[in-house]
Amino acid sequence: MPYIAPHDRRPLDPLIDQLAQQIVTQAKAHNYDAAFAGLLNYTCTRLALKVIKLQFGSLRYWLIAIVTGVFKNITDEFYRRLGAPYEEKQITKNSDVDLYEEFRRDIEK
Repeated sequence: MPYIAPHDRRPLDPLIDQLAQQIVTQAKAHNYDAAFAGLLNYTCTRLALKVIKLQFGSLRYWLIAIVTGVFKNITDEFYRRLGAPYEEKQITKNSDVDLYEEFRRDIEK
């Protein structure tokens, strides 16, 4: 999680909220639930590239490594905070794939 100070969030949040609303509006116009995914991907990609261009002017390997790491951390945090709990709830509701338990028993031997 990007634990930035509240004073750093305040100027960004209204812009993020406006951008999110625009993504939702465009996605709904496609009349396809997953349409937001391409719009979100494009937005995040272009934002990262624009920040690199404005701050550094050109691309370097270390920038690629940092931005890749940021996106990886976003993915990991999103899954840890929301994906895993959601899946655990669904396992409880619908039961697990039987072979997982078999493999867990084999690992514990």
